Amino acid sequence: MYKSLLKPLLFLKKPEAAHHLTFDLTKLTFNLPVVQSALKANFRLDNPLLEREVFGLKFKNPVGLAAGFDKDAKLIDEMAMLGFGFIEIGTLTPKPQEGNPQPRLFRLPQDEALINRMGFNNGGVLEAVERLKKRKSDVIVGGNIGKNKITPNENAVDDYLYCLEALHPYVDYFVVNVSSPNTPNLRDLQEKEPLKALLSAVKSANDKKEKPKPILLKIAPDLTDGQLDDIIEIVLETEIDGVIATNTTIDRSALKTDKNQVEAIGAGGVSGKVLKNRSTEVIRYLNQKSIGAFPIIGVGGIYSAEDAIEKLQAGASLVQVYSGMIYEGPSLIKRIKKGLLAYFSR
Repeated sequence: MYKSLLKPLLFLKKPEAAHHLTFDLTKLTFNLPVVQSALKANFRLDNPLLEREVFGLKFKNPVGLAAGFDKDAKLIDEMAMLGFGFIEIGTLTPKPQEGNPQPRLFRLPQDEALINRMGFNNGGVLEAVERLKKRKSDVIVGGNIGKNKITPNENAVDDYLYCLEALHPYVDYFVVNVSSPNTPNLRDLQEKEPLKALLSAVKSANDKKEKPKPILLKIAPDLTDGQLDDIIEIVLETEIDGVIATNTTIDRSALKTDKNQVEAIGAGGVSGKVLKNRSTEVIRYLNQKSIGAFPIIGVGGIYSAEDAIEKLQAGASLVQVYSGMIYEGPSLIKRIKKGLLAYFSR
């Protein structure tokens, strides 16, 4: 139904308008009893073989919704109805910010990819907290945190600590995002010394809590092997709990879409099928070089169960989807879980 009816209609609209329309329709329909029954029948697949325990949390299944889709925690209960094992909100910043000027989200149908330069648009962490207080589902929720655009890098740690403090009672794990290409100079925080200082501060603040939460680092796919070696060293030295690999890429060399069309779009990070191989390479490198010392959540180009299995075989413990759901529809989650169930049953 999605590919034959809903997707063609949504793709007639501009990407960001389609995103907001999807949110409105989901909010309007998912809480109707008849719709909930249909969702349970068509999208849910629960099985003990799918359950995973990672960084001290018990996941009903290893398929999560990546950050960026539900930035402001508006659809946690509704997305849980689709059968996700976990949902990551954000990226959230201390102060609300509009993000970059529109248009800032673009489809590349030939590549089954997206380009975005959203720029951490969100209503601010405190607004998200108010919604989190009211959520009903028990799905695991991760809080992806960043800094405001106007905050200079030398003060970035203050923004991350503010978000940690505000969100701590209401999320199950944290993700330190220093890898978005759409906030000026943010990726500079991936350099060895700034990153070590940031993660140490976040870890120290978290450890002082009565119930510390897992802390993960989200990294870019564009890092060199030397930079990945630094990431491994920093993760082990700061004793954070894991890595999410990877964010969007600034590399456009693999795109099939006409070069002039891509250039006309301008700046932004690429997600989708073209990211699949590089994301898997980064996962495999981190896992092999660290000898499996920390869990990895694999994200990037997952459009099928086979793609998810590839990530797990490379060393991921869990996976996340976003662009794949835009192109394949919400049935992708169940298809991945069915494939994983067969894989785990072997």
